Amino acid sequence: MIYLDYNATTPLAEEVVRGLQPYLHEEYGNPSSDYALGQRARAAVAGARTQVAALLGAQPEEIVFVSSATEANNWVLKGVTHQRRERGRHLITTTIEHPAVLNPCLFLLEEGWEVSFVRVDGRGLVDPEDIRRAIRPETVLISVMLANNETGAIQPVAAISQIAREHGVALHTDAAQAVGKIPVNVQDLGVDFLTVAGHKLYAPKGIGALYIRSGQRLTPLLHGAAQEGGRRAGTENVILDVALGLACDLAKDRLAADMVHLQARRDQLHELLQAGWPGLVLNGPVQERLPNTLNVSFPGLSGAEILAGIPDLAASTGAACHGPEVKLSHVLAAMGVPPHIGQGAVRLSVGRGTTAADIEQAADLLLERVRTLA
Repeated sequence: MIYLDYNATTPLAEEVVRGLQPYLHEEYGNPSSDYALGQRARAAVAGARTQVAALLGAQPEEIVFVSSATEANNWVLKGVTHQRRERGRHLITTTIEHPAVLNPCLFLLEEGWEVSFVRVDGRGLVDPEDIRRAIRPETVLISVMLANNETGAIQPVAAISQIAREHGVALHTDAAQAVGKIPVNVQDLGVDFLTVAGHKLYAPKGIGALYIRSGQRLTPLLHGAAQEGGRRAGTENVILDVALGLACDLAKDRLAADMVHLQARRDQLHELLQAGWPGLVLNGPVQERLPNTLNVSFPGLSGAEILAGIPDLAASTGAACHGPEVKLSHVLAAMGVPPHIGQGAVRLSVGRGTTAADIEQAADLLLERVRTLA
């Protein structure tokens, strides 16, 4: 199988697998215990927290381990709005966010909050000035993803943070797709909250992190004991915390080389597909895009049909089939992609393990399939 769905999930890095082995066996202590076994577990979690912080340009005490990016996003949206409900009951997000942001926003709508869903342009990029125009005196939070999971479009979060600061509004970014693929520094971005997903950067599923800028407060989602500085109750998952720390440390060391490799494989694939299918359409920006992500359409065809006929290729579509109907993804729909183009979309995302030979074979398989369907 040729795996081109790294935006969905990544395999575990070998360095991560090796590093977490002791915590599967002999290092099973509870970090809250005071004897040596517990102390070593506590030190391991602290070390992992430092590794995550180092990748993000944060302080260790600003990092909280969570179960997933979904938990982190829910926590920010519900925790900030609960903390600041006396100031106002309005928040801002965009039309292309992950469901882990959009659905909590819909929940808050049902709870009486007002939510502004800012549109994007045809490239999938939000205009910071549209964010500025959406701000009201009662706005308490802005949530804009750093990089889109479908198109790879990198949003102008640093510019939005300047606007947010001018109005005293907290800013959150879901950076699940960005961390480990491009430089992500919380100081440069100017964000108050930032979400990390472990399984997008070669750590296991079931672990993530939330950056909380010093001085910012969130109402906890989980109430219990005083783990994570009293911010998230529950016995620490030492194994997964260590794994995320190792993955972040690896990403920090490899980032520059990885970016070169990812972009080379992505562009190789794009060039081969364009040469073999001149009507190919790129969905998303040419430049402001993750180095590993290629979302393209074969107009007049069905992305789902294309991939269904290539069992040896793992990739995603830009549309979902519901019985006889084909529904565009909310991202492509928000970009104004016409149905006859969007229905033929496929998302191809490369990773560290992707070789030039993989790309050549994937392009051949895709082109052979679309020629059969045309």
